[in-house]
Order: sequence, then structure tokens, then C-alpha cells
Amino acid sequence: MGVCVKREWLREAPGASAEVKPSSEFQQRPAVRSEVPDQPKERDASRGENTAAKTLGTGSMPFTLHSPAFANGQTIPPRHTADGDNVSPPLEWSDAPTGTRSYALIVEDPDAPGATFLHWAVYNIAAERDRLPEGTTQGAKTESLGHGINDYGHAHYDGPNPPRGHAAHRYRFRLMALDVEALGLGPKATVDEVRKEAGKHRLGEAELVGTYAH
Repeated sequence: MGVCVKREWLREAPGASAEVKPSSEFQQRPAVRSEVPDQPKERDASRGENTAAKTLGTGSMPFTLHSPAFANGQTIPPRHTADGDNVSPPLEWSDAPTGTRSYALIVEDPDAPGATFLHWAVYNIAAERDRLPEGTTQGAKTESLGHGINDYGHAHYDGPNPPRGHAAHRYRFRLMALDVEALGLGPKATVDEVRKEAGKHRLGEAELVGTYAH
């Protein structure tokens, strides 16, 4: 399932502060989402929308997203979870829709208790790019990537960390091809706000699903 890659990796320079591994998705909900972290909330139906990659990309080929770290529907390696190094997995894509001017990526857990849990958003990804390297949010950025505030209250990737004893959760990596070069969002924008704003400009979407359980 390899993809021939013609562009260089996004290089991240050292020097970023160490990321703190989050506690369970069920145990920790930030103040921006709920004043009572452990209280189950009504499920947001809009977060659970089925937006798997059905839109065709360039020509007749489908817009696709994959990772060298795990296959679609397979287990996400511990390195990319809260049990390991909590670094984002490498991602690669191909055949984006004609007219794509940028990308936005959302990572979510639709199986979290109470409501879909939002783990990561990175946006204003240049249209020329066809990959994100492992650990994209670590270190200094070499382009103006935006990062949404996730449901832990962090502006970076936080990997899978389902409640212990749960069956494997699904983690949806949703890459949206957009018709604008940049989303007009401030540094405090949440992942949900990024998702909604990106949805207004979506030309197509590719999805990769990984699973994880403790």
C-alpha cells in the first residue's frame, strides 16, 4: 500500500517543551468543554457524521490517506498512543480533488463515553504537501501550520487513551481538502471549531481509521 513520495518531509526542529501524556479520555475533559471533567455529555450528532472518503480526487482516482505505521482498520502502535511516546503517526495522501488549496486534519474518537472525543487538529497545510511526518507538532514549525485546542486542552496531538476495560476504540484520521489557502481562525480555536470551519470549504475528504485498547 506504499505511495511514491516526491516531496520532502516536514522537518521539525528540536527545542519544544516536553508533552505531558494525558490521562484517560473519559477521565479528563478540559474546562473549555465542560466544567465537570468526568460528567458524561449528550452526544453531538454532528461530530459523529459519516464522512469517509467517498469524494473522488484527481481524475478517476479516489482521494486516499494512509500511514506507514498502521493499515486502515488495524491497531495503532503504542508509540503513537498515551501508553508510548504520544507522538503523531506519519501520514501520507494522494489524488486530492482538483482545486485543492490547503488541507485540514482532524483526529477523533467516536467511541469515547458521552461524546466524540477530539484528539487533534492541524490545518493550513500547504496544497503542495502530500504527507505529514511522525511527531508533526513537536519542535519548531517550518510552515504556518495551525493547531486546534483538543479535548485535553492542548494545542498538539494527544494519542489514543481509552478507558481501561473498554473494547478497542476507533480513531478516525480525517483529512479534508479545502478550497482556501488558510482558515481564518485564531490561536485559541478548538478542534471542533476547526472542523466546522473546514467543513465550509471542503472539496473532498479522505479517512484512515486505527484502533486501540489498553
